Amino acid sequence: MNSKLEVPYTDYLESFVNYLTLERNFSPNTLQSYTHDLERYLFSLQERKKEIAAVTADDIRQFVHELSGTGLEPRTLARNISAIRSLHRFLLAEKIVSVNAAAHLRQPKPSKALPEVLTHDETFRLLDEPLSDRQNSKFMLRDKAVLEFLYATGVRVSELVSIEQNSCYLEEGFVRVFGKGSKERLVPVGGEAVRWIRRYQQELRPSLTGPDSADHLFLNARGGRLSRMSVFNIVRGCSISAGITRQISPHTLRHTFATHLLEGGADLRAVQEMLGHSSILATQVYTHIDRSFLREVHKTFHPRG
Repeated sequence: MNSKLEVPYTDYLESFVNYLTLERNFSPNTLQSYTHDLERYLFSLQERKKEIAAVTADDIRQFVHELSGTGLEPRTLARNISAIRSLHRFLLAEKIVSVNAAAHLRQPKPSKALPEVLTHDETFRLLDEPLSDRQNSKFMLRDKAVLEFLYATGVRVSELVSIEQNSCYLEEGFVRVFGKGSKERLVPVGGEAVRWIRRYQQELRPSLTGPDSADHLFLNARGGRLSRMSVFNIVRGCSISAGITRQISPHTLRHTFATHLLEGGADLRAVQEMLGHSSILATQVYTHIDRSFLREVHKTFHPRG
């Protein structure tokens, strides 16, 4: 696809992205995704020589139908639809169009698949792996602290790499996290994670610091902020060497964090707050996993199970 948009298509997109940045306070990751999605949408209009003011609901439905035929995951397709709907609302508010052609555009049905979750045994094997002879890495303390932090807090990987030392209140057992849309929340950190974060800060981080370190908690070998891909590689590498056959990612530890809390009897609203979900509907997916766990416990231990 030629990604070169012509005026006025470029102007529409730039104005909309500025609006999302300045007024809606969207995160850089969401802005990047929306920009990519809308470039594809606007280019399709451009190719068909369709003026934005003349776009109809049928035009948008046809585009979405073609997009779904490319094999996109339902979640990615839903994000594209959300971006298109938001763009047309913006264009209507700015009086660039007189009718919102995307007003009745429907989202695809969400996937029924449940998140991948580690068992307790798999979790502890993963967390202990950086200390094993198989790893033998000079970054052992950092990798151990990263894994413990992910499991202790359930943060997203984008949140983890953005954590600064002055956001860690280790004496009190809390960390200040800035989530989607720069929403701030305080998340508890357990004693084991605190212990390894302190060891990393005292024994390894000083030797990694450089001009680009700033106050970032987790640093790479060059002294810069640890990247999301580096965290993915830490999780994936340790899971493979720990003998975990399933493909997991940092997000697996987020799912595992939530599920293990609910299995232990945590309140759903408390888990919602810790995860930073704006709606409890996003958290309720973990109750399905919890119910599966309870059924298995009943089957195993009940005399008539």
